[in-house]
Amino acid sequence: VQLQASGGGLVQAGACLRLSCAASGRSFSSYNMGWLRQAPGKEREIVASINWSGGSTDYADFVKGRFTISRDNAKNTVYLQMNSLKPEDTAVYYCAARTRWVRASVEYDYWGQGTEVTVSS
Repeated sequence: VQLQASGGGLVQAGACLRLSCAASGRSFSSYNMGWLRQAPGKEREIVASINWSGGSTDYADFVKGRFTISRDNAKNTVYLQMNSLKPEDTAVYYCAARTRWVRASVEYDYWGQGTEVTVSS
């Protein structure tokens, strides 16, 4: 599966953004999806994940209540709605796919190219 993330940008603290990740290739609906991020000088970290059907989701503690992951299998797209953005959310955000559902993991089989999010104070 090939993944293309979009929707990043420069926003002020408190603003919202919605990231999208369009998948091409076969069987998108069979993949479990995740959004991960990497800030400058820091390790990549998981932000949120969603299972193949959308029936299970998981969030990192630092985004709970602010971010929402969702997917539309008919459109081969996974989303990350980000509300109440903080400067510490500044990072490159990646969407990724894996065949096995695992919570809180940075180990994924397929990766998109990343979209940059910058939150100014």
